[in-house]
Amino acid sequence: MHRNHPALGYLTAVAATGTCTLLGWALRDHFDLVNVAMMYLLAVVFVALKHSRGAAVATSVLAIAAFDFLFVPPRGTFAVEDVQYLFTFAIMLAVALVISRLVENVKRQAREQAALEIEAETERIRSALLASISHDLRTPLAVMEGASSTLAESGERLSAEERSALLKNVVDQSRDMSERVAKLLQMTRLDTGTIRVDRDWASIGEIVASALDRFGERLVQHRIIVDVPATLPLVRVDAALVEQALGNLLENAAKHTPSGTVVRLHAEATDQLLTMSVEDFGGGPADADLDRIFLKFHHGSIEGGAGGVGLGLAICRAIIHLHGGKAWAERLGAGGMAFRFSLPIETAPSVPIETLRQSYDGRLSNDTRH
Repeated sequence: MHRNHPALGYLTAVAATGTCTLLGWALRDHFDLVNVAMMYLLAVVFVALKHSRGAAVATSVLAIAAFDFLFVPPRGTFAVEDVQYLFTFAIMLAVALVISRLVENVKRQAREQAALEIEAETERIRSALLASISHDLRTPLAVMEGASSTLAESGERLSAEERSALLKNVVDQSRDMSERVAKLLQMTRLDTGTIRVDRDWASIGEIVASALDRFGERLVQHRIIVDVPATLPLVRVDAALVEQALGNLLENAAKHTPSGTVVRLHAEATDQLLTMSVEDFGGGPADADLDRIFLKFHHGSIEGGAGGVGLGLAICRAIIHLHGGKAWAERLGAGGMAFRFSLPIETAPSVPIETLRQSYDGRLSNDTRH
């Protein structure tokens, strides 16, 4: 919650009292004294609502002094001939104290409510994390245990092909576990702000080519179409992080679309934004899930049955947010889905553009699969 500097409240007290004094003096021939007093009371209420109790009390004291000295007979002195004005002064001070107390209670309750909400969200995430780990690591652990125990107990009686298959299972499952744990650690670093964004000028085509090199093996059963024009402007990003974000979208498409389906990578630049899309036609989540699939530990229908701790899309969104962009999902026709993210386009240096484009044009064409 935003807190004003203490000195600002006292400066406001002086300004509010001075404003009421000028208005009251200008209207003294048209206003009764009670109306002038109400103007000062309004200043007290305003400061009490916006600032600390000390500032509110200071406003009431200044208002009382100014009203008494300039408006209450005899003018020019702090003497009070009519005791009813003492009652007016007491009301001003009481209003300042009461409103300040009420405001402090509301602020305290708001802080307590925010703390309770944070605690509840933390507990929800902790429970989701434990549930995800226990559910998603149980299967690879069981496979590894079964394969390793079979090798230990009956390895000599198995053929070379059978031993190789069991060993491959152990390697694949251990790699899968390692990747899931790495995602948990990366999400933690993103949440705590410990990831450093090392920005430099990069080409989205080079990033796409690197992502396909890194994650292409998981899409070997799919038909990949790359539509990334070489004329796209450079973007100033942390290329490794953006490559990870794009890779998570590719991995999501590989997990949740049937073999043989088309996965299309498309990029375009419009309105100072570069938009990257990973489009697939393997079905998608229910409409109600579209706004939730980028949440941490969310296992919507798009992720049901495919495993994973539900962090790939959340990590993608967090990385893109670090770059001042956004990530979202859209439904396409014919049962398709598009997972997109946008990055802001800045004015790029003119010298290295052609050099960078020449370095990846050939590589990108080699990564286009049909």
